[in-house]
Amino acid sequence: MRDQLPPGLPPDPFAGDPADPSAALDAIEPGQPLDPHERQAVEEDLADLAVYEALLAHRGIRGLVVCCEDCQQDHYHDWDMLRANLLQLLVDGTVRPHEPAYDPMPEAYVTWDYCRGYADASMNEAMHGDGFDS
Repeated sequence: MRDQLPPGLPPDPFAGDPADPSAALDAIEPGQPLDPHERQAVEEDLADLAVYEALLAHRGIRGLVVCCEDCQQDHYHDWDMLRANLLQLLVDGTVRPHEPAYDPMPEAYVTWDYCRGYADASMNEAMHGDGFDS
């Protein structure tokens, strides 16, 4: 399974190598299948992500910033990496380790909350026009 990564992740440099140092991780932390509620939440996140990317990528937004609960630092995730992580969760209940963004431009990343608000405002504008009565 390790050789078949979802789209958006770089190729595994140890694919097919019997001395793959990450093989030990599979034995220590095997993935657990998602329960139906977790699966639904991830599928909803994937759908939301597609909307957010469609609305924001052409405006120069490269992805999302998430404050890591473990290290309390911001992590910057491009759209493709986010999609790959969510797809991997659906496949085997894990998120593969990845390299942090090198020298990211923080202004090119927004939070999930920002995306939700932007999408809601865009939907409201599409349904009701500019919001001003003529």
